[in-house]
Amino acid sequence: MRSNVRRVLVVVMAIMLVFAMTACGKKAENGGTAGGDADVQTKGEGVMSYADYAAAALDTEVTVETFVQAKQSWWEDKATVYTQDADGAYFLYNMACSQEDYDKLVEGQKIKVTGHKSEWSGEVEIVDATFEILEGNWIAEPEDVTALLAKEELIDHQNKKVSFTGMTIEPKKDADGNEVAFLYSWDGSGSQGDDLYFDVSKDGQTYTFTVESYLCGKDTDVYKAVEGFNVGDTVDLEGFLYWYEGVNPHITAVK
Repeated sequence: MRSNVRRVLVVVMAIMLVFAMTACGKKAENGGTAGGDADVQTKGEGVMSYADYAAAALDTEVTVETFVQAKQSWWEDKATVYTQDADGAYFLYNMACSQEDYDKLVEGQKIKVTGHKSEWSGEVEIVDATFEILEGNWIAEPEDVTALLAKEELIDHQNKKVSFTGMTIEPKKDADGNEVAFLYSWDGSGSQGDDLYFDVSKDGQTYTFTVESYLCGKDTDVYKAVEGFNVGDTVDLEGFLYWYEGVNPHITAVK
């Protein structure tokens, strides 16, 4: 009797171990958290791979399957959304979207998007888009791109969820010429509730990062954290690798 029980327990433990290893393998393979759609690289018929999308000419029609990572804004039946798959990211600007459908675009939701590839001041995005909701869920893990900050290949990661480590807060100058750790609006002409702009440095190079108020408003932890910055602080940051006349990440978390 005890021998039979022992055999059953061994079999059960072996099965549990296989499931655990499989789950870990899915997460490592996809670079994120699988939740209902283990193979995020599978594309439907007529859908472009990220490589095909990246190679497509501007102003051409594109169709992609991707996963919502964050919503920036909605108004007048148009939504702006950060999305990503296993190979790259897509910024969806003013995509046609009802309020009801916008509520369904939760983090990780899989969608199929058709629109036109466009560029604005260096930011590559999909415009004039429509979408449909698909079955599947996947959330990307932030990719540490600190070592790429001064390299040309950084742009290959545009719009991805990324992280930066060991960044030093550098001074900016307000309207009165005083050194400050951040500005409300790009030129300091704004007030609480507007976008936050702050400078960070790494290896002798300085970059401007932003807290986009539509994405992370004044009541969010990241907005309040940046308001608490002091020049010389060392911080770790997470956000989306947005581009505006050069790298201009939209920051969503501060450590």
